[in-house]
Amino acid sequence: MVSLRDLRGPEDLNDISHAEARALCNEIRGEIIDTVAATGGHLGSSLGVIEMTVALHRILNSPTDRIVWDTGHQAYAHKLLTGRLDRFDTLRQLGGIGGFPRREESEHDVMDGGHAGTGISIGEGLALARDVRGSDERIAVVVGDAALMSGLSLEALNDIGHRKTRMLILLNDNEMSISPSVGAVSQYLSRIKLSRHWRRSRRRFDSDIARIPGIGAFLLEWSRRMRHAVVDFSQPGRLFEDLGVTYVGPVPGHDLVALDTTLRAALQEEEAPILVHVRTRKGYGYRPAETDKVGFHGAALPPMPDQPAKVEATNGSGPPDGDASPPADERAKRKVPNYTAVMAEELVRIAEEDERVVAITAGMPTGTGVATFERRFPKRTFDVGIAEQHAMTMATGLALAGQRPFVALYSTFLQRAFDQVVHDVCQNDAPVVIGIDRAGLVGEDGTSHQGMFTLSALRQLPNLVLAAPRDEQQLRRLLRTAFGQEHPFALQYPRDAGFDLPPMEPEPMEIGRGEVLREGDDITIIGLGPIIARGSAVADELEADGWSVGLVDARFARPIDRELILEQAQKVRLIVTLEESVLPGGFGAAVLEVLADAGTSEAVAPVKRIGLPDGAFVDHGSVSDLRALVRVDEPGIKAQIEEAIAAHGLRPSGASVEA
Repeated sequence: MVSLRDLRGPEDLNDISHAEARALCNEIRGEIIDTVAATGGHLGSSLGVIEMTVALHRILNSPTDRIVWDTGHQAYAHKLLTGRLDRFDTLRQLGGIGGFPRREESEHDVMDGGHAGTGISIGEGLALARDVRGSDERIAVVVGDAALMSGLSLEALNDIGHRKTRMLILLNDNEMSISPSVGAVSQYLSRIKLSRHWRRSRRRFDSDIARIPGIGAFLLEWSRRMRHAVVDFSQPGRLFEDLGVTYVGPVPGHDLVALDTTLRAALQEEEAPILVHVRTRKGYGYRPAETDKVGFHGAALPPMPDQPAKVEATNGSGPPDGDASPPADERAKRKVPNYTAVMAEELVRIAEEDERVVAITAGMPTGTGVATFERRFPKRTFDVGIAEQHAMTMATGLALAGQRPFVALYSTFLQRAFDQVVHDVCQNDAPVVIGIDRAGLVGEDGTSHQGMFTLSALRQLPNLVLAAPRDEQQLRRLLRTAFGQEHPFALQYPRDAGFDLPPMEPEPMEIGRGEVLREGDDITIIGLGPIIARGSAVADELEADGWSVGLVDARFARPIDRELILEQAQKVRLIVTLEESVLPGGFGAAVLEVLADAGTSEAVAPVKRIGLPDGAFVDHGSVSDLRALVRVDEPGIKAQIEEAIAAHGLRPSGASVEA
């Protein structure tokens, strides 16, 4: 019996029996469960496509033939079959293998992925390049049912149907979006449609009937309509047929014999693109994941049997402004609510006071906290699926009609709706509140998911207010502020746990005004967001070394508090800006712009910007490891400030100001 450890590569799968393949699938399933229990990861989706993955690699000759994984979070079995077994226990860890396909890891990985809906377009590009070259490699794309409904996927389907691009699309339908089949009739018709005899006969019939004088065209159209009617009656594939894509299925996704037979026949088809509808079960083979499809989808999993539940660490060293907080050992005894949970709670309170408030999410109700809102206000909640662009434009329509929409998106997915924020939300000055979740470093999902870029992208937009809270109390206040004004408002917050601050009655704040948390004569640290807590801890250490250090919470990146920045720059000998976003165009750049635009002849302090590095994506790993790697943790921040002090030849003034 062949074992996973016996495989030299996917080519060794060609000659194994179906019984050996089934045993191999079980071995892969155990390896994934054991690893993900330790590292976290996308368990449910990966378990559901193991048989499909083995079948594909048995039939295709990768890497000559190309397998594209849309999104890529379901590619764990693919990684195990393509030479990464020995490193699989490093999944999503700093310096280990990624949770998505990565070209640097293997020649079998076609693209670096992470966002849904990209696969079919990539696949068509590969297929068209093949046709231009005159080569004969086969192209297969694995796409989920939810991702298939994204705008990019539908645009690609329309194009490949029009061009008749020769490629295979496997629709992984894990019972989330696509309608069920009607049973044996559908499967029988799929076998007929893939028969070479049927294809030849149909072409010959169409050709003959079209030549009938006078009525040929009419009869041809009538016959095609009849064929479509049969598809309508027996299969959920009319959409694809209308787009020019041959639909086959549904095929049972955990039946290796059915997969083998269907895929071999589909790959022999030379006329048109073919979509094979494969019915799978998310989490297949692991009962907790089969039962809890939502919980076991994401990277942060529920506790697994025989695995200790992980305790989330709090963010930083505590609140920077002196608010009373329980001791760290007390906080460790219970899970501290994260910013998302706090946001959701406050949004519900606001909506109870204002019936115009509605919530929108793009396929992520649980991750963004919108599920909490939906439980209280189901008729005022709209989940549009993986369609961030539509979510933003629809929110604009709701706002123009007098509602107060809140759009909750991860920072990385807001990137997909940037044009809509510009053209629809901001150009119309529509009072849409955008909740930017997972801002800053996200962690193990890596380069595609870090929330690094939204601050720089949004800071340039007219009419938009852009803010970030330093703690959960301020998050509540800023959310109140957002709904208390009549312009677009973007509020970004991290994935982190909060500081477990005591409850307070949130009051709106003045837009565009920062807050001095402590005065200093030598150095002023100006931060945006929860990174201020790390700045506060560093300020304490520098004070112990004899420096007089001030601390400012900017609160707003747009509009920025120009008066406060100029005041601090003329008062101290070094300005340090802190942000957990990219430096180009970021908050630190905004501070430099203020100083440049002032045109003052008075001496102003030099500026040291601290944030995420210019010119590089940040890889996967734990958030704490990544912060240390890019030097935005407390030791890294202190070291960078000390480097700036040395570069400018500064010495402590000897002044001492109490925090």
